[in-house]
Amino acid sequence: MKRLLNTLYVTTQGTYLSRDGETVLVRVEKETKLSIPIHTLDGIVCFGQVSCSPPLMQLCGDRNVSISFMSLYGRFWGRVQGPVSGNVLLRREQYRRSDDPEKTLEIAIPCVLAKIANCRTVLLRAVRDHAQQIDVAPIEDASQKLLRLMENLRKPETLETVRGIEGDAARTYFGVFDHLIVAQKDDFSFHERSRRPPLDRINALLSFLYTLLAHDVASALETVGLDPAVGYLHRDRPGRPGLALDLMEEFRPFLADRLALSLINRQQVKGKGFKITETGAVLMDDPTRKELLLAYQKRKQEEIRHPFLDEKVVVGILPFAQALLLARHLRGDIDGYPPFLWK
Repeated sequence: MKRLLNTLYVTTQGTYLSRDGETVLVRVEKETKLSIPIHTLDGIVCFGQVSCSPPLMQLCGDRNVSISFMSLYGRFWGRVQGPVSGNVLLRREQYRRSDDPEKTLEIAIPCVLAKIANCRTVLLRAVRDHAQQIDVAPIEDASQKLLRLMENLRKPETLETVRGIEGDAARTYFGVFDHLIVAQKDDFSFHERSRRPPLDRINALLSFLYTLLAHDVASALETVGLDPAVGYLHRDRPGRPGLALDLMEEFRPFLADRLALSLINRQQVKGKGFKITETGAVLMDDPTRKELLLAYQKRKQEEIRHPFLDEKVVVGILPFAQALLLARHLRGDIDGYPPFLWK
């Protein structure tokens, strides 16, 4: 199993990243604030006005360390990576299956099934942990509906049917999401999912976490030799990492949604850490963004027993583990793709 590497998140505006031998230098106003050996990194994510030297880009390309550029508030701008790695035969098989409706369903269904199951686990854990503070009835009703939707995934005939089930499950899950918030209700209330732009503080948290997760999953897919752009549930669209979005579905409830709820309920983030623009978009300030990044990195260091591999792995390795299992399925080493099911 691959050892856990780290992602360097750079949020300080005006930062300049450069190379010194095999080391990444982080400079602010010509002063070196941090130096990190390249072998300890598997990704660099730059937010806002952050720049990188060409020699550093070359080093990162040679060492398979991706550099992603985001807006200050987490919107993806672009990505720098080295030569494509992996067996060309694996990618050819990935592309062939994406053109086969039956083979597409074989991968899309497990991704959606795991997403719904993991959403249901979030609801059940909320009932277990906060039964005295929340209205249990609607959450249990939603949990039962999610269970029925999972049953409907046994024999869907088309990809559109699968997408319809996924959409119903998302509406059911987010329909009771506000009940899961047990602290700071005046500042953090949830009505519906809004993306571009996020229209409340919770959506701002979720969107930012989903962006971080997408980066990690795309990096994992590239590491095992798969193309993040060619997916099964999410079909081809210019600029969209379809396969990364497919595998993300399994992790959204477990890693992003659960973390957002914890940060709110434990009051690690505060309502004053967000601002509302003239357009109604809700944005995080710098201290809140840094708190979120620290919490995300800390979460990735925790251990969990992988349900299929039956061994302990750190959470940060999970996207790589699932990418590896998908690659093994595409090669024919295992009969089906075993998604991540949180227990």
